[in-house]
Amino acid sequence: MRAAKRLRVSSENEAPPTSLNDEEMIADPPPESVETLRDPLPESVETLREQLTKVQEEKCKLEQFCESLQSEADNLREERDHLQEQIKKSSTSASNLTDAKCKLFTGIPTVALFMFVFRLVSDFIAPLKSMCQQDQILMTLMKLRLGLKNADLALRFSVSASTVSKVINRCIPILAVRLKFLIHWPSKETVKRNLPKNFRKKKYSNCRVIIDCSEIFTERPYNLKTRAKTWSNYKHHHTFKFLVGITPYGAVSFLSSSWGGRISDKDITLKSRFYNKVEYGDMIMADRGFTISEELALKGATLVMPPFTTGRKQLPGRIVQDARQISTLRIHVERAIERIKNFQILSQICPLTFAPLLSDSVVICAALTNLLPKLIK
Repeated sequence: MRAAKRLRVSSENEAPPTSLNDEEMIADPPPESVETLRDPLPESVETLREQLTKVQEEKCKLEQFCESLQSEADNLREERDHLQEQIKKSSTSASNLTDAKCKLFTGIPTVALFMFVFRLVSDFIAPLKSMCQQDQILMTLMKLRLGLKNADLALRFSVSASTVSKVINRCIPILAVRLKFLIHWPSKETVKRNLPKNFRKKKYSNCRVIIDCSEIFTERPYNLKTRAKTWSNYKHHHTFKFLVGITPYGAVSFLSSSWGGRISDKDITLKSRFYNKVEYGDMIMADRGFTISEELALKGATLVMPPFTTGRKQLPGRIVQDARQISTLRIHVERAIERIKNFQILSQICPLTFAPLLSDSVVICAALTNLLPKLIK
């Protein structure tokens, strides 16, 4: 009881805690801190303004610099495009062929005919990393037409000489196979329907073909047997020989493989299977070297050739007149062969390394001449 009383008395004697009003709870800041906040403010704004001005000036300078760089870049692009156009015009490529260039480089008269040839072989020629298919065909035809060396072609097409050799060795056989159909033996009716005026005389109206041989010089072979086979007594040189037959209107209608220059005209006619083409009633026009009248007679055909003067001091006037007519008509086969030999690869001395490709090359050159306008109208 006494303890409870003591507790009650002590609690009554203690003063109650005083409560602070709102104004007393918020203490006023010291005057020094207010001055500290107010003084640096104008200086900070001024500094920021100066910095902003500098940034804007730098921005203007950078914009001007970017404009100058853009202008310089535009000028460089124009210069690059101009140079690329100049390179394109001056470089050798199928993409910038014109009819004039096509005729000069390939012997094909128009770009349209070049594309016709390309489409015939495009499925059989794979593109290379350094050369497209069209450029490979162009390079091969330039080799044949212009007789250029591989090093020259390598510079023109910006490839290595080994690439040139690879392309030519691959493309020539393909072109020969695909173009061979252009050398076509026409029917009698087709020949008669297209006979030129000079052949319409009754005497020569049955002329089916005019034949002749041509020879291509080659290097002296190392092998003695080959050396003997290629020696031509007529040309006094080592040669390859081939037989050409043209229709009366000048198209190449028959072409043999290449043989050694030693072979006679009579033998090459037999070995080339020319007689398999001859039909009963045909007239074959040839030079004096073709002593094949008996072989043609077995087929029911006749041989027309200039008369021999052996043992005669002077030929009768009628025979002389016939000889002139025959020579006038026969001249067309020489013109056809000249067209073929306008491909310079056949007019140069054939390297022994190129000999395996020679027969195919002659096929290509002869076939392409049949894409030219008519030789005889």
